[in-house]
Amino acid sequence: MIIAVANQKGGVGKTTTAINLATALAAAGQSVLVVDIDPQGNASTGFGIDRRSRSASTYEVLLGQIAAEEAVLPTRIPGLSIMPSTPALSGAEIELVDIDRRSHRLADALGSLGPYDQILIDCPPSLGLLTVNAFAAADVVLVPLQCEFFALEGLSQLLGTIERVRGNLNPRLSLLGIVLTMVDRRNRLTDHVAADVRAVMGDKVFTTVIPRNVRLSEAPSHGLPALLYDSRCAGSEAYVALARELLQRTRPLAEMVA
Repeated sequence: MIIAVANQKGGVGKTTTAINLATALAAAGQSVLVVDIDPQGNASTGFGIDRRSRSASTYEVLLGQIAAEEAVLPTRIPGLSIMPSTPALSGAEIELVDIDRRSHRLADALGSLGPYDQILIDCPPSLGLLTVNAFAAADVVLVPLQCEFFALEGLSQLLGTIERVRGNLNPRLSLLGIVLTMVDRRNRLTDHVAADVRAVMGDKVFTTVIPRNVRLSEAPSHGLPALLYDSRCAGSEAYVALARELLQRTRPLAEMVA
């Protein structure tokens, strides 16, 4: 199953979700690849991948300079690998414009890789060509959505992009679901926002929510997923629960894709 983790709004916990969900899936015995297609490279940093080790990255893969397997690096988590990103990827939006199959470069590259149970693509906070490549390669889209006043702002645009990609580039693409992040139960606004999102999106919203948690914020500065930094913190426990719920949702989808 290829899962694009996407939201064009920054600061919603997208990369935190990609890192910790991937780690929880690997801990559950899944073979997992994280593809960092965000020029900021935060997912790569969050797994402790030194920038000097990123001479082969998603940039070279998208431009066809190297095969995908040449860019895959192991992480310290058994069963979890990453295709890292570098700032050079920021230029790919322009460089891909005149290249054949510009929207399918990532899909073509991932097709040459060996089997993984789960591939998570950490998308940039935009709906440009890099995100379109992720959607064209993915089976489903997972949307982290912050519990704040503007939570639903831009969601319709994102869903519209998914529909356009499904209609023109990738007919199998679907919305896996929305995961509510940065939930603060002390703030009554959180409950109102969560209720609004569930009223609009129904069962597309995951039951599991991700709390606002200091340990989740601290972990990347140590080059560790929160599940390794503090496995007992509320954030880690939430991502373990999310992984469990995700596997329940994707099992029938995986059978359909197969």
